[in-house]
Amino acid sequence: MPGNDVVISIKDMVKEFPTASGTPARVLDGVTLDVQRGETLVIMGGSGCGKSTMLNCLIGEYEISQGRILYQTKEMDKPGDIAQMSEVKLNQVRKRIGILFQSGALFNSMTVAENVALPLQEHSEVDDAVIDVVVTMKLQQVKMLPHRDKMPAQLSGGQKKRAGLARATALDPEILFYDEPSAGLDPVTSAAIDELMMDLSKKLNVTSVVVTHEMDSAFRIADRMVMLEKGRVLSIGPRSQFESIRDAAPESLKTVDERLINQFLNGSSEGPLTDAEGMSEFEKLIGVQ
Repeated sequence: MPGNDVVISIKDMVKEFPTASGTPARVLDGVTLDVQRGETLVIMGGSGCGKSTMLNCLIGEYEISQGRILYQTKEMDKPGDIAQMSEVKLNQVRKRIGILFQSGALFNSMTVAENVALPLQEHSEVDDAVIDVVVTMKLQQVKMLPHRDKMPAQLSGGQKKRAGLARATALDPEILFYDEPSAGLDPVTSAAIDELMMDLSKKLNVTSVVVTHEMDSAFRIADRMVMLEKGRVLSIGPRSQFESIRDAAPESLKTVDERLINQFLNGSSEGPLTDAEGMSEFEKLIGVQ
């Protein structure tokens, strides 16, 4: 079961991007939440809600406009705000993080084994023999050892995700970030990736933060769930809380927020997320006709 201590604490996080008009576009609007050590936290929401931006802020890829992102990894004696860290300290935190990108993000000029070995070569001082042993172990964990000498172009979508996950765990991270891990996969392969993620979470005792809009996957893997809408946290709670909202009749729900969540979770075309013509808020924002 997840522990009660906090590994990431987000306080009043705002992210704005410049626009041609000169008025900044606010994509994240005062996000506050904690990520508990050992849990799997699923971040979900519709297109344009800010979930991918949030992930990029959490890994330090984007600088936030306001607020704090506090990390408390095991070697840190007190929480540290990554927005205030030097590049050297931020890179130390990043070594405790693994990331599975949506596409797998493998280097096409390297074999599967070479891709997995790369973080060890860049960020550790062990010799090649030890690296080869670690690569073998990591590929075994994701059932990709028979494919170690293949090039990424020779892999299926699911195999690329598995290889990417092996690389993400190469340095034995404390925290794993997943960006749309089920994207582009058929339902059977998606379920297999979910099972692999849950298995690795238990075996490696890592904290997992998963960005997804795939609801079947979200409800399989989540300990807690976060719903984002227009850059704000609409709701956060245990999976059971969202299951109750999902399974309720929309007319029985007391608040607009609950009805919005119900509509999203059920993929309904009618509800507060869409207007009378069935157009989503995101479609209206980008001018889809």
